[in-house]
Amino acid sequence: MIHELPLEREILHGHFSRDRAPVLTVDPGDSVRFAVPNSGWWLGDGTLFEPRSSPEDDGHALAGPIEVRGARAGSTLAVHVDEVVPEPWGETLTAWPHRITWELDGRIGRASTGQIVRLRPFLGVMGMPPVGHGVHSTIPPRPQGGNIDCKELVAGTTLFLPIPVDGALFSAGDGHAAQGDGEVSGTAIECAVSAQVTLDLHDDLKLDWPCARIDGAWLTFGFDEHLGFAAKKAVDGMISLMVRDRGLAPDDALALASIVVDLRVTQVVNGQLGVHAVLRDDAWS
Repeated sequence: MIHELPLEREILHGHFSRDRAPVLTVDPGDSVRFAVPNSGWWLGDGTLFEPRSSPEDDGHALAGPIEVRGARAGSTLAVHVDEVVPEPWGETLTAWPHRITWELDGRIGRASTGQIVRLRPFLGVMGMPPVGHGVHSTIPPRPQGGNIDCKELVAGTTLFLPIPVDGALFSAGDGHAAQGDGEVSGTAIECAVSAQVTLDLHDDLKLDWPCARIDGAWLTFGFDEHLGFAAKKAVDGMISLMVRDRGLAPDDALALASIVVDLRVTQVVNGQLGVHAVLRDDAWS
């Protein structure tokens, strides 16, 4: 079944909280269509979405939360990205008041500085609230997802997240029309988007940190204030995947990872730095 969330005030929020009531309840395998302003709550025509309240709307504009029937803490949520479609306007910020604006047209973006880039739209934020009660920032990524900002999570990919609370309470937003690894200015092409995701449960898959299936490869993620520790978490996740899926002993998996696994910097701007490990299907036979 496909559900649709309207672009309305009661659907949007700028924080994570297990105390926020779900705006929709779905069965595993259901899809949800939604639309969100960009990370700063700007709409596709360049106007600001209002009204907002603080601190509940201080973060990224997110749609949700969406409750998944049967979701239990300790299990795994699979988020299949079906579609992400940017609105016609976007912006990239550095230090205020500097910014570049973008005209977004199908597969290309035209910068106010004259450059043209190829678009690969994705959702920067996909995740669930931390275990603790109260209002939690959308800025740092966490083990249960959130502001991952991974440019590989385009339509056709699946993100796997450890579920922190019963019901999952999934939210998403932060449309990016294009981004480089690192997101070095602090922003991508921030744009309003319409999107569709399919939510499912995997009770047999136990995760400590997110992982993802993209075209031709597996990704495992790590987040930490220290880039080296983030990298270790990403590698540990990949070793666990190789042990689980390939039947390898942990020491053998680590030795082989040194040959066939690549580390990439996901982002360096969200407080908790991100690294993703990449194991391509054609890395070995």
